[in-house]
Amino acid sequence: MALRNHSTITEFILLGLSVDSHIQVLLFVLFLGIYLLTIMGNLLMLLVIRADPQLHTPMYFFLSHLSFMDFCFSTAIVPRLLENLLSQRKTISVEGCLAQVFFLFDFGGTEVGLLSAMAYDRYAAICHPFLYGQVMNNQLYMQLVWGSWSLGFLDALINIPLIMNLDFCEAKTIHHYSCELPSLFPLSCSDVSTNVTVLLCSTLLHALGTFFLIVFSYVCIVSTILSISSTSGRSKAFSTCSSHLTTVTLFYGSALLRHFMPTSGSPQELIFSIQYGVVTPLVNPFIYSLKNKEVKNALRRTLGKFLQQHR
Repeated sequence: MALRNHSTITEFILLGLSVDSHIQVLLFVLFLGIYLLTIMGNLLMLLVIRADPQLHTPMYFFLSHLSFMDFCFSTAIVPRLLENLLSQRKTISVEGCLAQVFFLFDFGGTEVGLLSAMAYDRYAAICHPFLYGQVMNNQLYMQLVWGSWSLGFLDALINIPLIMNLDFCEAKTIHHYSCELPSLFPLSCSDVSTNVTVLLCSTLLHALGTFFLIVFSYVCIVSTILSISSTSGRSKAFSTCSSHLTTVTLFYGSALLRHFMPTSGSPQELIFSIQYGVVTPLVNPFIYSLKNKEVKNALRRTLGKFLQQHR
Protein backbone atom coordinates (compact mmCIF):
# COMPACT_ATOMS: atom_id res chain seq x y z
CA MET A 1 0.00 0.00 0.00
CA ALA A 2 1.46 3.35 -0.95
CA LEU A 3 2.25 5.87 1.76
CA ARG A 4 0.46 8.62 -0.11
CA ASN A 5 -0.65 10.60 2.97
CA HIS A 6 2.79 10.97 4.53
CA SER A 7 4.12 13.69 2.27
CA THR A 8 4.20 16.29 5.08
CA ILE A 9 6.35 14.20 7.40
CA THR A 10 8.99 11.82 6.03
CA GLU A 11 10.71 10.87 9.29
CA PHE A 12 10.21 10.71 13.05
CA ILE A 13 12.58 11.54 15.88
CA LEU A 14 13.11 8.81 18.47
CA LEU A 15 14.13 10.46 21.73
CA GLY A 16 15.52 7.18 23.06
CA LEU A 17 16.44 6.51 26.67
CA SER A 18 18.73 9.43 27.52
CA VAL A 19 20.08 12.70 26.09
CA ASP A 20 23.34 12.46 28.07
CA SER A 21 26.13 11.31 25.73
CA HIS A 22 28.06 9.54 28.52
CA ILE A 23 24.99 7.60 29.61
CA GLN A 24 24.27 6.76 25.96
CA VAL A 25 27.70 5.10 25.66
CA LEU A 26 27.07 3.04 28.79
CA LEU A 27 23.62 2.07 27.54
CA PHE A 28 25.09 1.08 24.17
CA VAL A 29 27.56 -1.31 25.85
CA LEU A 30 24.79 -2.69 28.09
CA PHE A 31 22.27 -3.33 25.31
CA LEU A 32 24.92 -4.67 22.93
CA GLY A 33 25.87 -7.23 25.58
CA ILE A 34 22.20 -8.08 26.15
CA TYR A 35 21.59 -8.49 22.42
CA LEU A 36 24.61 -10.75 21.90
CA LEU A 37 23.61 -12.93 24.86
CA THR A 38 20.03 -13.06 23.54
CA ILE A 39 21.19 -14.21 20.10
CA MET A 40 23.59 -16.80 21.49
CA GLY A 41 21.15 -18.14 24.10
CA ASN A 42 18.23 -18.58 21.72
CA LEU A 43 20.31 -19.97 18.86
CA LEU A 44 21.95 -22.43 21.27
CA MET A 45 18.50 -23.52 22.48
CA LEU A 46 17.42 -24.08 18.86
CA LEU A 47 20.59 -26.06 18.14
CA VAL A 48 20.26 -28.29 21.21
CA ILE A 49 16.57 -29.06 20.57
CA ARG A 50 17.26 -29.90 16.94
CA ALA A 51 20.38 -31.98 17.66
CA ASP A 52 19.07 -34.09 20.56
CA PRO A 53 16.44 -36.73 19.65
CA GLN A 54 15.24 -36.91 23.27
CA LEU A 55 13.95 -33.35 22.94
CA HIS A 56 11.85 -34.08 19.85
CA THR A 57 8.59 -33.78 21.79
CA PRO A 58 5.68 -31.30 21.53
CA MET A 59 6.89 -29.22 24.50
CA TYR A 60 10.32 -28.67 22.99
CA PHE A 61 8.85 -28.13 19.54
CA PHE A 62 6.92 -25.21 21.07
CA LEU A 63 10.06 -24.08 22.88
CA SER A 64 12.11 -24.07 19.66
CA HIS A 65 9.55 -21.76 18.06
CA LEU A 66 9.53 -19.57 21.17
CA SER A 67 13.33 -19.28 20.97
CA PHE A 68 13.16 -18.34 17.30
CA MET A 69 10.42 -15.83 18.10
CA ASP A 70 12.53 -14.26 20.89
CA PHE A 71 15.43 -14.00 18.43
CA CYS A 72 13.17 -12.20 15.92
CA PHE A 73 11.49 -10.00 18.54
CA SER A 74 14.81 -8.81 19.95
CA THR A 75 16.22 -8.23 16.46
CA ALA A 76 13.23 -6.03 15.58
CA ILE A 77 14.02 -3.74 18.53
CA VAL A 78 17.63 -3.74 19.74
CA PRO A 79 19.67 -3.00 16.55
CA ARG A 80 17.59 0.14 15.99
CA LEU A 81 18.07 1.08 19.65
CA LEU A 82 21.86 0.61 19.36
CA GLU A 83 21.97 2.77 16.24
CA ASN A 84 19.93 5.44 18.00
CA LEU A 85 22.33 5.50 20.98
CA LEU A 86 25.34 6.19 18.72
CA SER A 87 23.73 8.51 16.19
CA GLN A 88 23.59 12.29 16.43
CA ARG A 89 20.45 12.36 14.26
CA LYS A 90 18.02 10.12 16.10
CA THR A 91 15.60 9.81 13.21
CA ILE A 92 13.73 6.97 11.58
CA SER A 93 11.83 7.16 8.30
CA VAL A 94 8.06 6.85 8.35
CA GLU A 95 8.35 3.66 6.30
CA GLY A 96 10.97 2.24 8.68
CA CYS A 97 8.85 3.14 11.68
CA LEU A 98 5.75 1.44 10.27
CA ALA A 99 7.81 -1.63 9.34
CA GLN A 100 9.03 -1.88 12.94
CA VAL A 101 5.48 -1.52 14.24
CA PHE A 102 4.37 -4.32 11.88
CA PHE A 103 7.08 -6.73 13.04
CA LEU A 104 6.50 -5.96 16.72
CA PHE A 105 2.79 -6.70 16.24
CA ASP A 106 3.52 -9.87 14.28
CA PHE A 107 6.17 -11.26 16.64
CA GLY A 108 4.39 -10.16 19.82
CA GLY A 109 1.10 -11.66 18.67
CA THR A 110 2.80 -14.91 17.73
CA GLU A 111 4.56 -15.11 21.09
CA VAL A 112 1.35 -14.86 23.12
CA GLY A 113 -0.14 -17.59 20.92
CA LEU A 114 2.87 -19.84 21.54
CA LEU A 115 2.69 -19.22 25.29
CA SER A 116 -0.99 -20.25 25.34
CA ALA A 117 -0.20 -23.36 23.27
CA MET A 118 2.56 -24.28 25.72
CA ALA A 119 0.11 -23.84 28.61
CA TYR A 120 -2.29 -26.28 26.93
CA ASP A 121 0.59 -28.72 26.45
CA ARG A 122 1.36 -28.59 30.19
CA TYR A 123 -2.35 -29.04 30.94
CA ALA A 124 -2.48 -32.17 28.77
CA ALA A 125 0.73 -33.57 30.30
CA ILE A 126 -0.27 -33.02 33.94
CA CYS A 127 -4.06 -33.41 33.89
CA HIS A 128 -4.20 -36.26 31.33
CA PRO A 129 -0.78 -37.98 31.48
CA PHE A 130 -2.00 -41.36 30.18
CA LEU A 131 -3.77 -39.75 27.22
CA TYR A 132 -1.05 -37.18 26.49
CA GLY A 133 0.10 -38.88 23.28
CA GLN A 134 -3.45 -38.90 21.93
CA VAL A 135 -4.37 -35.41 23.12
CA MET A 136 -1.15 -33.70 21.98
CA ASN A 137 -0.71 -35.53 18.67
CA ASN A 138 1.49 -34.39 15.80
CA GLN A 139 -1.34 -32.80 13.88
CA LEU A 140 -2.59 -30.77 16.85
CA TYR A 141 0.72 -29.29 17.98
CA MET A 142 1.59 -28.37 14.41
CA GLN A 143 -1.78 -26.63 14.08
CA LEU A 144 -1.23 -24.78 17.37
CA VAL A 145 2.16 -23.47 16.24
CA TRP A 146 1.12 -22.38 12.77
CA GLY A 147 -2.10 -20.99 14.19
CA SER A 148 -0.01 -18.81 16.53
CA TRP A 149 2.06 -17.53 13.62
CA SER A 150 -1.07 -16.87 11.55
CA LEU A 151 -2.86 -14.97 14.33
CA GLY A 152 0.19 -12.77 14.94
CA PHE A 153 0.41 -11.93 11.25
CA LEU A 154 -3.35 -11.30 11.06
CA ASP A 155 -3.19 -8.98 14.07
CA ALA A 156 -0.52 -6.90 12.33
CA LEU A 157 -2.39 -7.01 9.03
CA ILE A 158 -5.52 -5.59 10.67
CA ASN A 159 -3.85 -2.69 12.50
CA ILE A 160 -1.00 -1.50 10.25
CA PRO A 161 -2.91 -0.63 7.03
CA LEU A 162 -5.20 1.63 9.07
CA ILE A 163 -2.33 3.74 10.39
CA MET A 164 -0.82 3.96 6.90
CA ASN A 165 -3.82 6.09 5.94
CA LEU A 166 -3.21 8.66 8.68
CA ASP A 167 -1.67 12.08 8.10
CA PHE A 168 1.33 13.02 10.26
CA CYS A 169 1.83 16.76 10.42
CA GLU A 170 4.22 18.98 12.38
CA ALA A 171 4.62 16.88 15.55
CA LYS A 172 7.11 14.13 14.81
CA THR A 173 8.87 13.40 18.12
CA ILE A 174 8.33 9.92 19.59
CA HIS A 175 9.05 9.78 23.31
CA HIS A 176 10.38 6.26 23.06
CA TYR A 177 13.34 4.20 21.84
CA SER A 178 11.27 2.26 19.25
CA CYS A 179 8.14 2.67 17.17
CA GLU A 180 5.12 1.25 18.98
CA LEU A 181 1.62 1.80 17.67
CA PRO A 182 0.24 3.72 20.71
CA SER A 183 3.16 6.17 20.43
CA LEU A 184 2.16 7.15 16.87
CA PHE A 185 -1.43 8.16 17.59
CA PRO A 186 -0.57 11.49 19.30
CA LEU A 187 1.54 12.47 16.27
CA SER A 188 -1.32 12.25 13.79
CA CYS A 189 -3.47 15.21 12.78
CA SER A 190 -6.13 12.80 11.47
CA ASP A 191 -8.95 11.24 13.43
CA VAL A 192 -7.48 8.16 15.16
CA SER A 193 -10.68 6.96 16.87
CA THR A 194 -11.07 4.06 14.43
CA ASN A 195 -7.43 3.06 14.91
CA VAL A 196 -7.74 3.14 18.69
CA THR A 197 -10.95 1.09 18.59
CA VAL A 198 -9.44 -1.54 16.30
CA LEU A 199 -6.27 -1.69 18.40
CA LEU A 200 -8.29 -2.08 21.60
CA CYS A 201 -10.53 -4.77 20.14
CA SER A 202 -7.65 -6.76 18.62
CA THR A 203 -5.69 -6.51 21.87
CA LEU A 204 -8.64 -7.65 23.97
CA LEU A 205 -9.47 -10.53 21.63
CA HIS A 206 -5.92 -11.71 21.05
CA ALA A 207 -3.88 -10.91 24.17
CA LEU A 208 -6.62 -11.33 26.75
CA GLY A 209 -8.12 -14.28 24.86
CA THR A 210 -4.84 -16.20 24.96
CA PHE A 211 -4.29 -15.05 28.55
CA PHE A 212 -7.66 -16.52 29.51
CA LEU A 213 -6.63 -19.86 27.96
CA ILE A 214 -3.42 -19.79 29.99
CA VAL A 215 -5.28 -19.00 33.22
CA PHE A 216 -7.84 -21.74 32.54
CA SER A 217 -5.06 -24.26 31.85
CA TYR A 218 -3.26 -23.38 35.08
CA VAL A 219 -6.45 -23.52 37.17
CA CYS A 220 -6.84 -27.11 35.99
CA ILE A 221 -3.13 -27.80 36.52
CA VAL A 222 -3.13 -26.44 40.08
CA SER A 223 -6.28 -28.40 40.90
CA THR A 224 -4.65 -31.61 39.63
CA ILE A 225 -1.38 -30.94 41.48
CA LEU A 226 -3.20 -30.34 44.77
CA SER A 227 -5.00 -33.65 44.36
CA ILE A 228 -1.67 -35.54 44.28
CA SER A 229 -1.13 -37.18 47.66
CA SER A 230 2.69 -37.29 47.80
CA THR A 231 4.80 -34.18 48.32
CA SER A 232 7.43 -35.40 45.85
CA GLY A 233 4.74 -35.98 43.23
CA ARG A 234 3.36 -32.47 43.65
CA SER A 235 6.86 -31.00 43.47
CA LYS A 236 7.70 -32.94 40.31
CA ALA A 237 4.43 -31.96 38.63
CA PHE A 238 4.91 -28.28 39.45
CA SER A 239 8.52 -28.29 38.26
CA THR A 240 7.38 -29.30 34.76
CA CYS A 241 5.49 -26.02 34.31
CA SER A 242 7.45 -23.57 36.52
CA SER A 243 9.64 -22.37 33.65
CA HIS A 244 6.64 -21.63 31.45
CA LEU A 245 4.83 -19.89 34.30
CA THR A 246 7.86 -17.65 34.88
CA THR A 247 8.01 -16.71 31.20
CA VAL A 248 4.28 -15.95 31.06
CA THR A 249 4.52 -13.73 34.13
CA LEU A 250 7.47 -11.75 32.73
CA PHE A 251 6.03 -11.23 29.26
CA TYR A 252 2.33 -10.74 29.96
CA GLY A 253 2.84 -8.70 33.10
CA SER A 254 5.04 -6.07 31.47
CA ALA A 255 3.29 -6.10 28.04
CA LEU A 256 -0.21 -5.61 29.47
CA LEU A 257 0.96 -2.87 31.84
CA ARG A 258 2.72 -1.11 28.96
CA HIS A 259 -0.21 -1.19 26.54
CA PHE A 260 -2.91 -0.30 29.03
CA MET A 261 -1.11 2.73 30.46
CA PRO A 262 -1.26 6.21 28.85
CA THR A 263 1.40 6.94 26.21
CA SER A 264 3.59 9.60 27.78
CA GLY A 265 7.21 8.48 27.45
CA SER A 266 7.41 8.14 31.24
CA PRO A 267 10.22 6.09 32.84
CA GLN A 268 7.69 3.44 33.88
CA GLU A 269 6.47 3.07 30.29
CA LEU A 270 10.03 2.67 29.00
CA ILE A 271 10.89 0.16 31.74
CA PHE A 272 7.89 -2.04 30.91
CA SER A 273 8.74 -1.87 27.18
CA ILE A 274 12.34 -2.89 27.88
CA GLN A 275 11.10 -5.69 30.13
CA TYR A 276 8.99 -7.48 27.52
CA GLY A 277 10.88 -6.41 24.39
CA VAL A 278 14.51 -6.76 25.49
CA VAL A 279 14.84 -8.55 28.84
CA THR A 280 12.30 -11.37 28.31
CA PRO A 281 13.94 -12.63 25.06
CA LEU A 282 17.25 -12.62 26.95
CA VAL A 283 16.15 -14.58 30.01
CA ASN A 284 13.81 -17.12 28.37
CA PRO A 285 16.56 -19.54 27.19
CA PHE A 286 18.26 -19.31 30.59
CA ILE A 287 14.97 -19.95 32.41
CA TYR A 288 14.34 -23.08 30.35
CA SER A 289 17.94 -24.32 30.52
CA LEU A 290 18.78 -23.60 34.16
CA LYS A 291 15.47 -24.93 35.53
CA ASN A 292 15.14 -27.92 33.21
CA LYS A 293 17.19 -31.09 33.72
CA GLU A 294 16.32 -32.46 30.28
CA VAL A 295 17.69 -29.35 28.54
CA LYS A 296 20.83 -29.32 30.72
CA ASN A 297 21.49 -33.00 30.00
CA ALA A 298 20.86 -32.45 26.29
CA LEU A 299 23.25 -29.49 26.32
CA ARG A 300 25.95 -31.66 27.93
CA ARG A 301 25.41 -34.40 25.34
CA THR A 302 25.51 -31.93 22.45
CA LEU A 303 28.69 -30.26 23.72
CA GLY A 304 30.24 -33.67 24.37
CA LYS A 305 29.56 -34.79 20.80
CA PHE A 306 30.92 -31.50 19.44
CA LEU A 307 34.15 -31.81 21.45
CA GLN A 308 34.64 -35.43 20.38
CA GLN A 309 34.25 -34.52 16.72
CA HIS A 310 36.85 -31.74 16.97
CA ARG A 311 39.57 -33.55 18.90
